[in-house]
Amino acid sequence: MPLVTGLFYGIKPAVTAIVVQAAHRIGSRALKNSWLWGIAAASFIAIFAANIPFPAIVAAAALLGYVGGRIAPDQFKVGGGHGKTGKALGPALIDDHTPTPAHAKFRWTRLLQVIALGALLWAVPMGWLTMVYGWEHTLTQMGWFFTKAALLTFGGAYAVLPYVYQGAVSHHGWLTPTQMIDGLALGETTPGPLIMVVAFVGFVGGHVKALFGPESLFLAGAVAASLVTWFTFLPSFLFILAGGPLVESTHDDLRLTAPLTAITAAVVGVILNLALFFGYHVLWPQGFSGSFDSVSALIALGAAIALFRFKRHVIHVIAACAVLGLILKTLIL
Repeated sequence: MPLVTGLFYGIKPAVTAIVVQAAHRIGSRALKNSWLWGIAAASFIAIFAANIPFPAIVAAAALLGYVGGRIAPDQFKVGGGHGKTGKALGPALIDDHTPTPAHAKFRWTRLLQVIALGALLWAVPMGWLTMVYGWEHTLTQMGWFFTKAALLTFGGAYAVLPYVYQGAVSHHGWLTPTQMIDGLALGETTPGPLIMVVAFVGFVGGHVKALFGPESLFLAGAVAASLVTWFTFLPSFLFILAGGPLVESTHDDLRLTAPLTAITAAVVGVILNLALFFGYHVLWPQGFSGSFDSVSALIALGAAIALFRFKRHVIHVIAACAVLGLILKTLIL
């Protein structure tokens, strides 16, 4: 529709600038020395030039962090506390010095109970899908793929979305690159977490594949979106319930923090790759063989200036670019 096309024409260049800002924001906090810069650079080359899957990059970064934490521990001691706000708001009801309550203390029995319940909640629907539709069916493959994606959400949505793109677009063909960018742009317009875009991916995939026939396209999309949401967010609850009691015991333990520090550095390179992916599809809509979209480039540049120079809020930038895109598409272009 012309209205939607115009809005997205302005939003997508803005999202390109937003992803670049995300890489800068995380990088400015995480890349504190040459070791971490090297990991970030290697991660970018691995996913951009060698097309190495994100899980392999995470595993390699964790291994580098573990080894680096042993041979050069000072290089992987990053962070170490919250920054000062400059406001005296009084003591918090629960802070780092509050004794751990009984229900939050680690117990092997509780851990095993949580793991067993989580495995059951995953295995029952996955087993049912496999028996009813078969392993190669779209719904079954969606459940399996987004389970893997959920287990790899190191660094947040910006880090895992390239992996989602590799699987959903390149491997399974559930949606096109343009549709994926539309979904990511739409996700940026909401205050919710960007990882919610997986519901969009599921809906479009179910709709395009016409899972329940041409007369039930909406039903197919709704079922696929619900299934994808379940398999994506189930592991997050398990992480909290199973890992929560272990978090306090990991403070200042370099054996555990060094791999995570290295993974965070690798995530910066992955997010930069996502920014280039956006830029390519937005500025060259028909590929490098087609024409360069100079108008989108100017919108992206303006959004970057608003974000970096004037520190404008993301929602404000998206709203302004959406209106600009609508005006350009309806009145000028």
